[in-house]
Amino acid sequence: MPDATSFEILKTRDIVDVRAVIRAGGYQGHTAGLAPGRLQTNLAILPQSMAADFEQFCRLNPRPCPLVGMTEPGSPMMPGLGDIDLRTDVPTYNIYRDGVLAETVADITEYWRDDLVGFALGCSFTFEQALLEAGIPMHHIAADRTVPMYRTNIETMPVGPFSGGIVVSMRYVAPDQVARVTEITSAFTWAHGAPIHVGDPAAIGISNIEAPDWGDPPCGPADVPVFWACGVTPQNALTNARPPICITHTPGRMLIADIDDRKNATIN
Repeated sequence: MPDATSFEILKTRDIVDVRAVIRAGGYQGHTAGLAPGRLQTNLAILPQSMAADFEQFCRLNPRPCPLVGMTEPGSPMMPGLGDIDLRTDVPTYNIYRDGVLAETVADITEYWRDDLVGFALGCSFTFEQALLEAGIPMHHIAADRTVPMYRTNIETMPVGPFSGGIVVSMRYVAPDQVARVTEITSAFTWAHGAPIHVGDPAAIGISNIEAPDWGDPPCGPADVPVFWACGVTPQNALTNARPPICITHTPGRMLIADIDDRKNATIN
């Protein structure tokens, strides 16, 4: 019988149970397919001295950085998104120091400081349930793998120390389903919206689709590659900005909110 904290079991549970397991340190895997119907978000935490520039960076780059929540300085809580504690409610976190990845941990309580500000940014995992309901397979979920993510040559609009290329996530889609996938995902403006590129990966600077920069190699039938702006983009920007400390989610391991994933979407 599968362990109660396994992906196989957790994907059948509601957000209360899923968050309780993550908060207790019992699950450190990817969150694609977990808590269907709830908004999944990327996480960025940085010093208050850089927060205003980062907020403006998100406002000016809403496709890769759709800002859905922000904490008060020094508070790890984000009540607008639910019963959330940023210190414990992500499966694993990356700790960056001066722009360099220093370590990956499952709890950031000991790293929390009174000057930190947390940002929640919408994630493309959010629209995957709508695609599944439309009969469009999500091969990475079926295979219990993390969606592949790639750096591109598409630049963001810089603000202060924050700049860099857009990161994209990719899902293979059958040719006759691309139009429907675009229609469905365009409604999820909190979750990156419609694809930003369809087809040839080289056109956006990806030289080898089998070697993603984050996540697992693509799986499923090698149909049409469809690319969405990805919330790992801020990690690129934060690396370039080199704050003395920055904490993010580990790619693929998201902060799941209590709010309805379709609160800001109109599905036809």
